[in-house]
Amino acid sequence: MGREDRFPVWEAALLAGVAAAFATGLVGVYLSMPHSDYSFLKLPRNLQELQILTDHLEDYTNDYTVQVLVGYCAVYIFMQTFMIPGTIFMSLLAGALFGQLGGVALVVFAATAGASSCYFLSKLIGKPLVFSLWPDKLGFFQKQVAKRREKLLNYMLFLRVTPTLPNTFINLASPIVDVPYHIFFLATFIGLIPAAYVTVRAGIALGDLSSLSDLYDTQSIALLFLIGIVSVTPTLLGKNEKQQGKASEVAASSS
Repeated sequence: MGREDRFPVWEAALLAGVAAAFATGLVGVYLSMPHSDYSFLKLPRNLQELQILTDHLEDYTNDYTVQVLVGYCAVYIFMQTFMIPGTIFMSLLAGALFGQLGGVALVVFAATAGASSCYFLSKLIGKPLVFSLWPDKLGFFQKQVAKRREKLLNYMLFLRVTPTLPNTFINLASPIVDVPYHIFFLATFIGLIPAAYVTVRAGIALGDLSSLSDLYDTQSIALLFLIGIVSVTPTLLGKNEKQQGKASEVAASSS
């Protein structure tokens, strides 16, 4: 393995430093809470574990709102930053604890912050990882970004709203294919609202949810794709206008 392919010590130190910062925040939250049995505090991996966590946290949310909010955001952002699966359960938890409006605002904030953290971390050290995990997908994404540079926000919105590409891939690959951060941020912040609304609404009625497949019924998926199509329409119209303009120029020059 060449020297350039190795994982430098400073990059490992950076990852450890970011993880330590999140851990310090969680420890601070833990120390500010009353003495009790917190064995229920673990990342839920199924709806049953999520229901148990929700039942316990409901008792603390009213009296220790700030601590619960800080702890929630730290965990969500950490999971997004380091690509840990399970954020859908965190979105459901937000709905169960904070209701529709508060839950959507919390999820969109935490998801955008986590995606931004992942973006900048990938910009520093993520290129070898993305190339090794998704070489073909990265090439496709790079070509699409280059083709849609003038209407890039619309294209990134389309990707965020629809399940065309995984969000984890978008977070990691965007800085590598030169998606500007302000475009990435706006597309993430706005594009995650529809999906956040769906999951938070389901979290409010968590007891009625039998499986994760119940989250996205045909109507919800169709709505997300409709929003995605609307977001990418300006790009398609701009492309057609360019083609028509070129055709007019060719016709004028040949006459």
